[in-house]
Amino acid sequence: MWTPETRALVGDYGSGQALSDEQYRLLEPLIPAAKPGGHPRTTDMRRLLDGLFYLVRTGCQWRHLPPPPAFPPWPTIYGYMRAFLRDGVWESIRHHIVVMLREGAGREPSPTAAILDTQSVKTTESGGPRGYDAAKKVKGRKRHFAVDTQGLLLGVLVHAASIQDADSAGDLLRRIKPLYNWLRAVFADSIYDRLAVLLACFLLGLTLIVVRRVAGTKGFVLLPRRWVVTACTILPGRISSGPKRSGVASCATWGLPAARLG
Repeated sequence: MWTPETRALVGDYGSGQALSDEQYRLLEPLIPAAKPGGHPRTTDMRRLLDGLFYLVRTGCQWRHLPPPPAFPPWPTIYGYMRAFLRDGVWESIRHHIVVMLREGAGREPSPTAAILDTQSVKTTESGGPRGYDAAKKVKGRKRHFAVDTQGLLLGVLVHAASIQDADSAGDLLRRIKPLYNWLRAVFADSIYDRLAVLLACFLLGLTLIVVRRVAGTKGFVLLPRRWVVTACTILPGRISSGPKRSGVASCATWGLPAARLG
């Protein structure tokens, strides 16, 4: 859950200042060691992470990252980002941080409930999946989130905005269920009350709980349980043309702000 203390720690858009010594001590064991053989690793991994957090905060293009000595060269940062994404490093870091924060709050490592929601964002025409969300009137990509009742990110999918929420919910649930074995309930709005979602929940041993708006209400309404996912959808608000060009790169950047909460 966002508090004034966590806001001060991570900054307005999940980047804040350079990694503190305490923050890097938490992340350093989760960074894979250099592969044996070949040229020894010379990249400063702490500065590399600082560069990625800078990218998330500013939304700049990869080529516009400040050059050395501020950060390693941008091709190096991009190469590590893609390699770590391929090897599941970002997913591992995000999962570790979620478990650590839950245990620090006196909760069990695995949540028993998740909240689903989506956000459609405009993207450029260059590269990656892209479609038109008729409901939001947005042409670009859709971010599909699952968070726990504290608002901690459990998983995210990025796909064309033309794909309906109910059609991709099953893929997201199948991704997070093996990570959180005690997950039993899923809260979502009425758009998820579809056969595809009900079938996916049944096969995964989950119960779908639809939280509906009160009839006759207009504008923004604070809905029970579902409101916590809003904090997640606004987190990296400045990710623009650079990271958005690739759906997989967009997935990676969503794990980075959560890492600063540790």
